[in-house]
Amino acid sequence: ATMQEIVASVGRVSDVIGEISASSSEQSQHLGGVAGSMTELDQMSQSNAALVEEGAAAAESLKEQAAKLASLVSKYQVPGMARR
Repeated sequence: ATMQEIVASVGRVSDVIGEISASSSEQSQHLGGVAGSMTELDQMSQSNAALVEEGAAAAESLKEQAAKLASLVSKYQVPGMARR
């Protein structure tokens, strides 16, 4: 009877180890998915940062061009218009 109890206990332990192994494998797959998502988010963040830099450079260029245009236009005088 004791030997049967030991065999049954070993069987239960083996089942639990199998469940733990299956659970670990599933968690590993999910963690792989999370890691992939994090990599994708990082790439998107870097892309967004590059777009922000490009936008800032374009805005600065536009500001400089607008100042040049204002300087050029200020040289012209139109009759009836008050000079600023």
